[in-house]
Amino acid sequence: MRALRGTSLVFCGLLLLLQAPGTLSLAPQSRDERGQCWQALLWPLRLGPPSEALLLSGKHRHELCMADASKLGLNPDQGTLCRTRPTDLVFVVDSSRSVRPVEFEKVKVFLSQVIESLDVGPNATRVGVVNYASAVKQEFPLRAHGSKAALLQAVRRIQPLSTGTMTGLAIQFAITKAFSDADGGRPSSPHISKVVIVVTDGRPQDSVRDVSARARASGVELFAIGVGRVDKATLRQIASEPQEEHVDYVESYSVIEKLSKKFQEAFCVVSDLCATGDHDCEQLCVSSPGSYTCACREGFTLNSDGRTCNVCSGGVGSSATDLVFLIDGSKSVRPENFELVKKFINQIVDTLDVSDKLAQVGLVQYSSSVRQEFPLGRFHTKKDIKAAVRDMSYMEKGTMTGAALKYLIDNSFTVSSGARPGAQKVGIVFTDGRSQDYINDAARKAKDLGFRMFAVGVGNAVEDELREIASEPVAEHYFYSADFKTINQIGKKLQKKICVEEDPCACESIVKFQTQVEGLLQALTRKLEAVSKRLTILENRII
Repeated sequence: MRALRGTSLVFCGLLLLLQAPGTLSLAPQSRDERGQCWQALLWPLRLGPPSEALLLSGKHRHELCMADASKLGLNPDQGTLCRTRPTDLVFVVDSSRSVRPVEFEKVKVFLSQVIESLDVGPNATRVGVVNYASAVKQEFPLRAHGSKAALLQAVRRIQPLSTGTMTGLAIQFAITKAFSDADGGRPSSPHISKVVIVVTDGRPQDSVRDVSARARASGVELFAIGVGRVDKATLRQIASEPQEEHVDYVESYSVIEKLSKKFQEAFCVVSDLCATGDHDCEQLCVSSPGSYTCACREGFTLNSDGRTCNVCSGGVGSSATDLVFLIDGSKSVRPENFELVKKFINQIVDTLDVSDKLAQVGLVQYSSSVRQEFPLGRFHTKKDIKAAVRDMSYMEKGTMTGAALKYLIDNSFTVSSGARPGAQKVGIVFTDGRSQDYINDAARKAKDLGFRMFAVGVGNAVEDELREIASEPVAEHYFYSADFKTINQIGKKLQKKICVEEDPCACESIVKFQTQVEGLLQALTRKLEAVSKRLTILENRII
């Protein structure tokens, strides 16, 4: 254990170095948040699971922690950020002859996973185990082990009894002996729960109804887990109300481990919803007792949905903006790349504050002909716009970019098509090849009318045509990539460029932030792999 603790300190020191000031331009973490992160990543090295990670907020941060924990071979479920109230917990485990040795090992894994999620200690949660078959054996009482590591070692030593199934006798032993003062049971109190988890796979050879009723009447909460050919009526006779929360059934011992998450959550009574990732905030989550609110990083604004954030105040600037995508759906694009184009559109939509007063989005697809997918103002939420983009079908055929630009001028930005007088007009033209018609006149007219035009070209797109379409300064309004797979990088640049000059907001910050995060994640991955190798070596030495 001494070696493990030393390694823990080295590991956490490494993590804190990664969080050193200046490594990432994020809103300052509070001391409490950083302490939670430390605790969550230190905990696995003390034989418990982590629950949260660093670097990113909300679900992204939670997903990162899950991935990092997996690299270390750890269980990334409930952990130290989910506190468990003081509990006297007794497992009552069936090891009759119907439970084969290999299946009993699965039960022990299940017990260990539940124990790992608990706050174990003399003044926190105490755990005892009762093993039964024809007779009852107390493997260890509530007072026996004051640490999680000692409990896990004791569970590993349990052996099956391999005779009959006296479930009622085992429950009677639990309420009269296992919860007694002599064995470490604490006096009944509103602040201390008394819980029994019964695991069985057969029909009992004695009655469970009356003894279970007495247990429940004395304030003991009973959970019943049945496996395989268990008598389900017996489970219902054992369990507390509501039974849908206290009765569980699995088809075999091979899947009993899946129930561990349920019990980890059942014992979690003071949950930090932000820390556990149980929220839908895009950037920052601010905890409050039993709830949370969403916030944004410095330089971003919270949208009206209370969840998402804008790269710029009011989406593409603080004033009303009508944005129309003009998308090349010609045969040369190919279906798989057309799906990437749709993701590119939705990447831009994600940065907008869509509403009647701020950003509106329209979509036009063209090939040999021009087709309006949806006009400005038809959809009033990002969710609806993105769904419509995903549903767009691929036209194929030719590349009539000039006709598409003319349609943009004559139709897309008219009041009858949803455009608003006084709103700035932004067009994003996406193409992958040379136009089969003349574009110069329409491109010039769009700019003369005050439309802000961006040109995005991929593959065989002609850069002279892109420059002809793009607004001044041309270098800031046209983009080219040889490969469709890299258009998401163009999307990131456009997120910055489409901000109005009067309100650049955090556009530069977001691009810088994304770049820094990508680099930092790569560094973290390399260092975690090195730490994992060192931990493996230490484990082998200890064993």
